[in-house]
Amino acid sequence: MTTHLPVTPAWTCGGCGAHWPCQTRRQELRAEYEAAPVSLALYLAAQLVDASHDLAHVPAGHLHNRFLGWTR
Repeated sequence: MTTHLPVTPAWTCGGCGAHWPCQTRRQELRAEYEAAPVSLALYLAAQLVDASHDLAHVPAGHLHNRFLGWTR
């Protein structure tokens, strides 16, 4: 079980305090969804929608890069 879960409404990492998803959580998610990259993208898209409500002051492009841009 990971400690690198999002702490809302700031969307920081509960394990290291970085912006969520942090580097550690990204590695964990890549491994967890290795055989299902579309499922990973859908999961992160749902997280992005939730975060966009809490982080309305953050530009949409920044949130997209933070939540989905690294999954390519």
